[in-house]
Amino acid sequence: MKEGFAIGAGLIVVGLLLELSAGPVVWDAFAWPVNAIVLAGFVALILGLHLLRSRVYAFRFLSTYPAAIPAMCYAVMLTIVMGLTRQTAGGQWINNMLTFWPFVLVYVYMALIVGLVVLKTPLKTKSASKIVAGLFHLGLFITMTTATLGNADRQRLKMIVAKGEPEWRALDQQGRVKEMPLTIELKEFILEVYDDGSPRRFASQIEILAPSGKKIQTTVDVNKPVKVEGWKVYQYGYDTQKGARGLHPTSSSICLPMPWLGLPHSLRFTCS
Repeated sequence: MKEGFAIGAGLIVVGLLLELSAGPVVWDAFAWPVNAIVLAGFVALILGLHLLRSRVYAFRFLSTYPAAIPAMCYAVMLTIVMGLTRQTAGGQWINNMLTFWPFVLVYVYMALIVGLVVLKTPLKTKSASKIVAGLFHLGLFITMTTATLGNADRQRLKMIVAKGEPEWRALDQQGRVKEMPLTIELKEFILEVYDDGSPRRFASQIEILAPSGKKIQTTVDVNKPVKVEGWKVYQYGYDTQKGARGLHPTSSSICLPMPWLGLPHSLRFTCS
């Protein structure tokens, strides 16, 4: 256990030094196909460590509980810090934990341990508990690696859509204009309020021209996305001042989540 906690502490120290010298992790540098190459190299590393475990004590140690439990403690601790602090896309240090080197290194270390545990599971075992444990660790490994490396392919875009005016352009987080494969046209904005004037429900009746050329008429509510050819369309918000005056233009923000996890692209609406 002492060795395990020492390794975790060492990773945090190295991470802090990297944060001070090189700045936060730049996930854009791992965009496809770089992330696929990194994943292949990471798997090859795990396989090499597994094959040499009988010769090198340190490699054997990585697939044991004294290594896994301290690593899990550090990961939980950093995750709690992440949950208790405000996370912003342009935040620094603990305010953007996904780019914070100590957080990233600890989770990479955890993925390494989980990968070695998967390879350590006997292939011909008849024990149901070992089979279940092996499948659990395999699923965990896939989730950790793809969620981390797939983050580089994620984009958040905002599209402004006015009533009766088809829109296919969107803005990324740096304010750059991007043409989208979807065209959105607002047909009607629905705003329902309580007696005091606060919003009870807002939704958009829209027409979507899908990448295949198919036109889709649908209504999008908050937290009730519509799936369109690999995209998810969300209602996100609205301009409260214009909404209060009964005007019904709308804007939408588009989000491209991690395709590595099999998630569709997603489109979020916000009404202005």
